[in-house]
Amino acid sequence: MNGVLLMKFKQQNSNQGRIILIALIAGLFGGGIGAYGVQYMENRNPEITTGKTTQVQVTDSDVKGTSQATKAFNQTSATVVSVINLQKQTSSGWDWFSNVNKDDDDNSNLTKASEGSGVIYKKANNDAYIVTNNHVVEDSNAVQVLLSNGTKLNASVVGTDKTSDLAVLKIKADKVSKVAAFANSNEVQTGESVLAIGSPLGSQYATSVTEGIISATKREVQSTDEAGNTLGKATVMQTDAAINPGNSGGALINMAGQVIGINSMKLASSGSGTEVEGMGFAIPSNIVVNIINQLEKNGKVERPALGIQMVDLSRISIADQESRLKLSTDTNSGVVLLKVESNGPAANAGLQKYDVITNADGKEIQNSSDLQGVINAHKVGDTIDVTYYRDGKSQNVEIKL
Repeated sequence: MNGVLLMKFKQQNSNQGRIILIALIAGLFGGGIGAYGVQYMENRNPEITTGKTTQVQVTDSDVKGTSQATKAFNQTSATVVSVINLQKQTSSGWDWFSNVNKDDDDNSNLTKASEGSGVIYKKANNDAYIVTNNHVVEDSNAVQVLLSNGTKLNASVVGTDKTSDLAVLKIKADKVSKVAAFANSNEVQTGESVLAIGSPLGSQYATSVTEGIISATKREVQSTDEAGNTLGKATVMQTDAAINPGNSGGALINMAGQVIGINSMKLASSGSGTEVEGMGFAIPSNIVVNIINQLEKNGKVERPALGIQMVDLSRISIADQESRLKLSTDTNSGVVLLKVESNGPAANAGLQKYDVITNADGKEIQNSSDLQGVINAHKVGDTIDVTYYRDGKSQNVEIKL
């Protein structure tokens, strides 16, 4: 086309020559700018101007080294197992699918009733011991354990305790490579980072881990069995680490990989029906160790007691503290005895209704949880020193549990 235009221009007079020359120079100059512009745009964004595409690639992670949470998980994860509760089938009549989902040939007449978690804490005499929740194995006809490496083993129940919701199982130790270590739960602090390890919703999610903090180191909650019967108050640790059905019996660990509690309950909703998230509970390790040692030895738990019913002093009005209990304003913590069982340990030591216990075993008693903790640290037959107020006067006595 440029050639045709040039021929046409040559047929015109010479006065138009300058115009043609200027036009040619301008065209060449303009073409140069155009080429440069295209090249410049290609350098800026080849996808837009040329249709070329570039492949997306990954680069090395900027996170270097292993996180403390990962180290803690690796330290303990192999000790956390899935616990499978097997029960006899209760359906009436012929069931065409009665042989479906049987766990193995040794338990072919049993079906999987529920699943939970457990923690391997000890190896001795070719056996390995596992702590789990009582409700995980309750009413079982047989129990199986799924190790973190996928090995499934039959387990025997050594002992159970409804009150603490703890149970001890035993398996052959030849497949067990690691056991967990317990840390002193009295040293756990509010706000401390923790991990919960277990099998939420069953063994298909075995060795799942969630992270959170300790929301409260000592929280009193009402303990009930599977039938809803009240078992009394339990002292637990509260955490916002996600604890779902199936996590029961699993480990709550600190960032050193030590077990500080056994996950036991999850508050799903409040009394008003409002959904609640981030409120999980674990049995403190000090209580766990005391219970499992007794279960190993006797298969059951004998609990020391004072033979009293009590209420926190903080729940008594200031007016009643002054008029009925005759306490000075300097006494602002302790427990009030609402009932003293006749011929019980406290009664035999001379304690009476409305006495206020402020110290036990040399430890200041802020509330009933503190006193119960002192009692639980002992065994039946032990003697503890108790300081109490009666009619505003401080007295001391020794009580045999």
